Amino acid sequence: MRNILFMLICFLIYTCTSKNENTGSINEQESGIAHEKEYSPDSVLKIALIQPEAILDTERNLIKGKEFCMKAKAEGADMVVFPEMFSIGYDPGIDFEKEGFIENWKKQGVTDNGNFVSFFQNLSRELEMAILITYLEKWEPLPRNIAALFDRHGNLVIKYAKVHTVDLGYMEAAITPGDDFYVADLDTKIGPVKTGVMICYDREFPESARILMLKGAELILTPNACKLDHLRIIQFQARAWENSVVTAMANYSKDTFNGHSCAFNADGKEILIAGEEEGVFIAEFNLQEIREYRNWTFWGNAYRRPRKYGLLLSEEVEAPFIRNDAFGKPFDRKIR
Repeated sequence: MRNILFMLICFLIYTCTSKNENTGSINEQESGIAHEKEYSPDSVLKIALIQPEAILDTERNLIKGKEFCMKAKAEGADMVVFPEMFSIGYDPGIDFEKEGFIENWKKQGVTDNGNFVSFFQNLSRELEMAILITYLEKWEPLPRNIAALFDRHGNLVIKYAKVHTVDLGYMEAAITPGDDFYVADLDTKIGPVKTGVMICYDREFPESARILMLKGAELILTPNACKLDHLRIIQFQARAWENSVVTAMANYSKDTFNGHSCAFNADGKEILIAGEEEGVFIAEFNLQEIREYRNWTFWGNAYRRPRKYGLLLSEEVEAPFIRNDAFGKPFDRKIR
């Protein structure tokens, strides 16, 4: 009898141990990289997230922008990301309810070959550092919200116009939205990195990061201009995790918004969350580690079933989501 009891106890212990070992393996995979290992430091890239005070002065922003870039370079950054519409500090200084606001609004815009954009293009070449500069672009019939990515040789790699304009506010309801999302090979010291761009409100739609991932993005750079509360940061973290990409976002400091520029690894783990103060914040990631993780993870595009998602392409909208824009006009996604 004792032998039988002893064998039964051994069997239960073995069963429980096996179950725990299997469960642990699954949990390790769900949480990220299953086994720690050493990765070459030569595969490390450093992203400088610029977190400035928002200032409505294009010339002053140019000067401050150079100072930020010089500091980033001194700290070993490979690329720099500015917050949204840095040319005017995301502050138009215009009363959009007054007559003639459109003319005044258009005067705030800059051109691609103008002094502001050309300066940062030349600076990227001079510092041998990629720069994602943001600005309000002169455009007809209304200006565009632009992020332009220059590589370390000064070549324009991506020019992206914000797709999801925040039409509930006057300023962005008076912006021409972009037409598409783009991914390009960004030349770096460790080779090309497939890089995509989205801007602020874009990140609040899962489709933005998803389409960038489907176009091959390993890294998504995100200029921002709003208060980043806990939920928005978690939301941005989820964009990294669900798409198996590195996400990096630059925001304005506490004087206008609240800082918290942040970056997350492809497995969703935190790389950096800044405080509220103005400054340059460096986020590091290992490209070799990221690519190995992307080779086995079951997120991203591994097990999607696109044929089931047809309704996502519908342009129809029903209550309770029917809205007007800031000017009181019905928001029509077929036009905007």
